[in-house]
Amino acid sequence: MERQAQQPAAGPPTPKLRRRRRPALSCRECRRRKIKCDHNNPCGHCQHHKTQCIYRPYSYEENISISRPGAGAQSQSPAENQQSFGDDAASSRATTQSPPSLRDLLQRVQKLEESSAPRTDDNLTTLHALSEADRNSLAHPSPATQQEWQAVLNKPRDWGRSRWMGAAADEYAAIIACYSEMIGRDSKEPAFQTPEVAALITEAGEYLRKCKVRAKSIKVGRPTRGLPPPGYGLNPPSRDVADAIANLYFASFESTHRILHAPTFWAEYQKFWEQPDAAAPDLRLKVLLVIGIGSSLYDHGDAAATHRNIETVHQWIYAAQMWLSGPLEKDRLNMTGLQIYCLTLLARQIFSIGGDTVWLSVGSLVHRAMQMGLHRDPKHLPAMPLLQAELRRRLWATILELVVQASLDAWMPPRISLDEFDTLPPANVNDDELLSDSATSLTPHPPTTFTSTSIQLALLSSLPTRLRIVHLLNNLHASPSYPSILSLTSQLTSALAPSQALKSATPFHRNLLDYLTRRFLIPLHYAPAHAAHANPLFHYSLKLSLDAALALISPEQPDPLFAQLMATGGGLFREGIRHAASAVGLELLSHVESQRRSGTLGRVTHYREVLKGAVGELMRLAEERVRRGETNVKSHMFLGMILGQVAAVEEGRDVGMAVAKAARDSLEFCYGLLLRLRPEGSGLTPEDAGVDGMIGSGMDAVEGMGFDGIGMGGELYWESFFPDGGF
Repeated sequence: MERQAQQPAAGPPTPKLRRRRRPALSCRECRRRKIKCDHNNPCGHCQHHKTQCIYRPYSYEENISISRPGAGAQSQSPAENQQSFGDDAASSRATTQSPPSLRDLLQRVQKLEESSAPRTDDNLTTLHALSEADRNSLAHPSPATQQEWQAVLNKPRDWGRSRWMGAAADEYAAIIACYSEMIGRDSKEPAFQTPEVAALITEAGEYLRKCKVRAKSIKVGRPTRGLPPPGYGLNPPSRDVADAIANLYFASFESTHRILHAPTFWAEYQKFWEQPDAAAPDLRLKVLLVIGIGSSLYDHGDAAATHRNIETVHQWIYAAQMWLSGPLEKDRLNMTGLQIYCLTLLARQIFSIGGDTVWLSVGSLVHRAMQMGLHRDPKHLPAMPLLQAELRRRLWATILELVVQASLDAWMPPRISLDEFDTLPPANVNDDELLSDSATSLTPHPPTTFTSTSIQLALLSSLPTRLRIVHLLNNLHASPSYPSILSLTSQLTSALAPSQALKSATPFHRNLLDYLTRRFLIPLHYAPAHAAHANPLFHYSLKLSLDAALALISPEQPDPLFAQLMATGGGLFREGIRHAASAVGLELLSHVESQRRSGTLGRVTHYREVLKGAVGELMRLAEERVRRGETNVKSHMFLGMILGQVAAVEEGRDVGMAVAKAARDSLEFCYGLLLRLRPEGSGLTPEDAGVDGMIGSGMDAVEGMGFDGIGMGGELYWESFFPDGGF
């Protein structure tokens, strides 16, 4: 009794730290079948059975939990138990309860909204009942391994989450193996080890090296560092040419990106020409950027004049970028400074200057705009003239458009959300109706009336949906559910429907509006579209993705100015075509292989010919881009390799030989085009260009030539075939 009395009262049990579980090294399919996995990627078992090989990423946090004896297990609702496709993390989490985090609460609210939303499709019930295997087949590629991220971090930029092409490695196996051999890596594919094929690969690798050297020589003269001497290269063309180009700018790009107020700009433009040498730096840069952007659509007469114009505009863009990078004084942090910033970002993408870093610059632009209060509607700010209020609304809408487009291209989250601004859309009025600063009220035109703001308003109407798409694609904690993809698709396709007001727009305006909106559908549907070959429930995604790709390649209303923009523009004007090429190329390879297995290659050819025609059109576009100064020859090469592989399957020839020959022929052709841009022996030598001694083998040669070494063995992602850096 005394001993019992001396014992202290039993307190609450101390939490016990559960031991860490060993990370699962086997792939999901081998774990499910409980068989030995060889840990390759893909493993031998998945290769033999032609199933998708997925390794579940190991999370330290998932395997540590505090056990609480006596805590009863709480049942979860079906909505909470239901997984998004490709997300099985919930099944491995500890079952003990903990206070819900804000992220958990937001996810529950989203699931409740989805479950209570009206069902417009009878198939949604079936989609909710997908088996675990079906969900895994729709999974987005898992996070990069340590080795892959090391390769990414060694690059001068972060690739973001541009891994949505990773699941397509099976279709591109022959192309990837051939490319690996060309850059000096052993693909271990017998088809590329024969003497005939090896000789072709050696020739292709040599032409690839020559193209790289020539591209470096062409680009080495660009003003990549520092400002030119004062006044050097900052002079506009003759007055009559400048007038025509400035008018071309307002008739094209100003429709979607409302940056300037036309009457105000033309008054400043006239003032500039009265005393060009005495013009203030901000006015000079604004005028030069308008002329530079418009010159991308101007007919300069011949190729030499076009290239001289490009070099001149590059000087202007670098000068504007340096001016913006200066101390944030009053001449920077104002409306003129924001206008120059927007014009510079637009010009950088059109002329392919740092197009892969626009997302970084857009973040700085958002910060400047919010510092000036553009994220608040003018009605919440001190009283200001009506013209100033409308200019702020227009400029904020333009900044939001730059944000969402750059986020899609960089595969990075947008630096703004819908909860962080309350600025209203601009009024549907023409610029000449905003002349008086003393006006206190304005009656906008009805939505059916076309004005100089109608295109921007049409883009702005779909902006919330496109922002949600980008947020969804960059969600690190959960894969998107198929119902959420369908819901966003329905909203976006509704925005693409032609309106009465846009019937008065020019073909260039309609094509550009369609391009800036429709291109979001391809990344959104890539995972379910790729899974459609194994699960017909997702055939809608495959059809919609291909329809969007073909629409981007061949606009409904052909327009010479828009065609010229697609042949010269970089950044966002190239990324949409890149995604379209990836979607069409993948479907063509998958379709021809499916027909080969079913023995219908010679019976049903119409669909295949349509896809081959689209790839051929993309090859012609890649050729035209090189003729106009583009140094990226890999687009043309890989598209040619796709057509070579398809032709070999159709004719029963050796695929390895056909792919290697297509690569060699394409690179030889593109090298000739690069020589026309800068003839051999002119300009700087390869040594001056800093590319001497780049002949080598293995990863050293790949890194020295700026190629992408990510997953070079089994997962060289299609996205890395078309780097935005130029070559």
